[in-house]
Amino acid sequence: MQNKPHECDKQEHVHELTGSTMIFRECGECHNHRFCTVTGEAKYTPDKKDHYHEVKFRTDFSDKHYHEFCGRTSGAHDVGNGKHIHFIRDFTREEDNHRHKFQAATLIDSPTDCK
Repeated sequence: MQNKPHECDKQEHVHELTGSTMIFRECGECHNHRFCTVTGEAKYTPDKKDHYHEVKFRTDFSDKHYHEFCGRTSGAHDVGNGKHIHFIRDFTREEDNHRHKFQAATLIDSPTDCK
């Protein structure tokens, strides 16, 4: 039997992403939502000089509803020692007649790897 490489051996890096939406204040309501996810694998620009990550999440259930988001991060921002982060600023999908603005930064990739 021939050994075949596992698909996970080909995986590009991902990042953890966690945050909170901005507070919604309207018609006597006041609430926000939290989210926590892992990005999709790195997707490189055509020139291979930068990359971004696709992001999908569902917020926590608050005020009898949740929100979803599907989008992508910014390009990479160097933080030194061969590490980088990504930013994201956008809006959730509308639910219960409103949506939430949010902004967050990913955690660094492979935080315990030493280079």
